[in-house]
Amino acid sequence: MINKQWILKNFPVGDIKEGDLVMEETSVPELNENDVLIRNIYLSLDPANRGWMSGRASYVDAMKTGDVMRGGTIGVVEKSKNQKFKEGEIVNCMGGWQEFFITNGKGVRQIPQGTGFPLDSYMSILGMTGMTAYFGLLDITKPQSGETLVVSAAAGAVGSIVCQIGKIKGCKVIGIAGSDEKCQWLVNDLGIDGAINYKTENIRNRLKDLCSDGVDIYFENVGGTITDAVLTRMNINGRISLCGLISGYNAESLVPGPAWGNLLIKRIMLKGFIVFDYFKRYIEAYQDLTTWIKEGKIKYKNHIVPGLENAENSIKKLFSGENEGKLIIKVSEDTTQN
Repeated sequence: MINKQWILKNFPVGDIKEGDLVMEETSVPELNENDVLIRNIYLSLDPANRGWMSGRASYVDAMKTGDVMRGGTIGVVEKSKNQKFKEGEIVNCMGGWQEFFITNGKGVRQIPQGTGFPLDSYMSILGMTGMTAYFGLLDITKPQSGETLVVSAAAGAVGSIVCQIGKIKGCKVIGIAGSDEKCQWLVNDLGIDGAINYKTENIRNRLKDLCSDGVDIYFENVGGTITDAVLTRMNINGRISLCGLISGYNAESLVPGPAWGNLLIKRIMLKGFIVFDYFKRYIEAYQDLTTWIKEGKIKYKNHIVPGLENAENSIKKLFSGENEGKLIIKVSEDTTQN
């Protein structure tokens, strides 16, 4: 068996460039005792990929040149010498940018079958994306009915779910996105209270119009000048959930940032989080999210690109805003019955 893999050859400087990642082929080795062979079906593309390519350790170990590019996957167990996993089971793990993945089972989670939900939904709304939105908003900021919530990258995979959970909890929700089409989708389809096109509108002026009583909660996905504008509208005792800072991930120099003095003056709570911290509580989110989907209270979009060979070019869509919803690579055919 031949395994196609994307290998990290260089730590990118600025944008990811041709040659930073190279696709190679290698033979799939025989399994050792307790090993599991997984055929990847879906590969998640996330802003975090860019941070992992930096060569610096963060909440996970630093990648080294020569490593298979790190990434979350959904796959099917093709062979198993591990009694915890059976052939044909669907699993979620960090299988990387490759067709096949061999593991001893550590960090591998079985996905329930026969649920009626599409398999790709476990890569988005019922996977890390949904968990990030759920815990990042509810556990950290504890929204109350009548409060005003502002979400940056609101039309993105995480942001769009945050917006809808905010509405479920009775918040006034304002989203910030990068096109008129995305803003219209947020207001017309997802039912939020207002949206701002940061590329064509004056964010400060629009926030003043849309958030006349100030901002109680800010779900931060972007950083930079957008955050600076939102902070000027934050109310006393406001709360910020720091999920990401995508505006600076490809920057070669310091990105203009917010006036952090506002955090002190207005006694704002800011807390960063990593979704892996909530692993033992995923069932809470799963139960609520599946209920809200069935009740029609939450919609989601998956942007699926076929072919592992397209992973390198596709990840750039995250930083240009070209993706619509959760960006996923379809690595192989889904022959499972979910």
